[in-house]
Amino acid sequence: MTDERQGPEGRQQRIADVVVERGSLSAQELAAMFGVSVMTVHRDLDELERQGVVRKYRGGVTAQPSGVFESNVAYRRKAMRAAKESIAAHALRYVESGMSIMLDDATTTAAMIPRLEGLAPLRVATNYLEGLSKLAQIRGISLMALGGDYDPLHDSFLGVACIEAIDAIRVDAVFVSTSALSGRYAFHQEDRIVAVKRKMLEVAEKRYLLMDHTKLGKVALHRLVPLTEFSLLIVDSGAPEETLAELKRYDIPYEVAR
Repeated sequence: MTDERQGPEGRQQRIADVVVERGSLSAQELAAMFGVSVMTVHRDLDELERQGVVRKYRGGVTAQPSGVFESNVAYRRKAMRAAKESIAAHALRYVESGMSIMLDDATTTAAMIPRLEGLAPLRVATNYLEGLSKLAQIRGISLMALGGDYDPLHDSFLGVACIEAIDAIRVDAVFVSTSALSGRYAFHQEDRIVAVKRKMLEVAEKRYLLMDHTKLGKVALHRLVPLTEFSLLIVDSGAPEETLAELKRYDIPYEVAR
C-alpha cells in the first residue's frame, strides 16, 4: 500500500492501526508496507511515540507495554480477551442488585459491563468514556460520570477534577485493574493513573483487583498500593503456580477464574 498521497497524518494513523493489530514490527517492514522510505517511517514513528501511541526500540516499534510505557486503549482492548472475559465473569459474583460500584478505565474491568444488566438495579460510577456509553444503554443502571481532563490514549477522564469527583462519593465496591504485579505490590507506569486509582480505592468499602496472567510478575515505574489493600485479587487460569504460591506466602487473598 502506498500512502504518500494521504499525507503524514493519514499514514501515521494507518501505521498506528497496523502496529496495534500486530503488536510489533520493524521499521523496514513498515517502509515496505506503506511504500515510503525507512527515514520517513522513523519520522512517523517519532511523532506517534511523542503522542504516546507506540514505543520505539532499536530497529522497530511496538504497542506492547514496558515498565514505563502503558499500551494505548486500542491495543489493550484486543489483548487477552478470553482471560479478561473469564475474570470479569468471576468478578460478577461480588456484585449484587442494589449495590453502588465503581469501575476504573481498565479494559479488564470493562468486560464486566455487558454482564451487569442481569444485576440491576445498580449505581455505577466510572471515568471510562466507552464504559459510560455502554452503561447508559443498560436499563436499571443509575450512572455517574467521573469527569475531568479527557485523555484519548486511555479513553478516560483523569486529573484533579476526576479525583475530586471520586472523593465526593462512597461506593460499596470498586473494581480496578493495573498493568503490573510483583511481590506484595501492584504497579503502573503513569503517576496520573496511579493517583486516580488510589482515590478510587479510598472511597470503596470493598476493593477488587482484576489481573490477567500476562501482568503477573511484572513491575512498572510507579508503585500503586500493597496488595493487602485489596479485599480480593482475581486472576485467570493462566496464572503461574509460582506466582500463586508467592501470593499465599504473603497472605494475599486471591481467586482463580476458571
